[in-house]
Amino acid sequence: MSKIENFLTAPQEQQIIEAIKTAEKNTSGEIRVHIEKSTEKPPMERALEVFHLLKMETTKLRNGVLFYIAVESRKFVILGDEGINNKVPEDFWESEKELVLSHFSSGEFSKGIELAIIKVGEKLKNFFPYESNDTNELSDEISKG
Repeated sequence: MSKIENFLTAPQEQQIIEAIKTAEKNTSGEIRVHIEKSTEKPPMERALEVFHLLKMETTKLRNGVLFYIAVESRKFVILGDEGINNKVPEDFWESEKELVLSHFSSGEFSKGIELAIIKVGEKLKNFFPYESNDTNELSDEISKG
């Protein structure tokens, strides 16, 4: 078994999916998590590729958020689409990144991702409030590379 299978247990994956569903009750923003073994590319460049592979730029308000994790490369990125980046301050994701990294350093991978997802949902509520006619435009499932 490679590190990617060991990274999260099935129950932990389910908890992350539940966190995405909870976060998306606060906002019309769409959150995805992508986990892969490693990347040779700079993490932001690879995260952008994955963002497009998952067709995350197709949301109506361009308000998708990708949590990108390369397990063996120890790389992590939170990437927001241009609809978000045009509205929020440049260091908007900083506290969520710190939250994830502090939990990663103690081996609590799923906890860090979960807590950061909930915070992203709360923060996005100010810019992209949940609408009663909101449709889930992107899958909540964790994608793997």
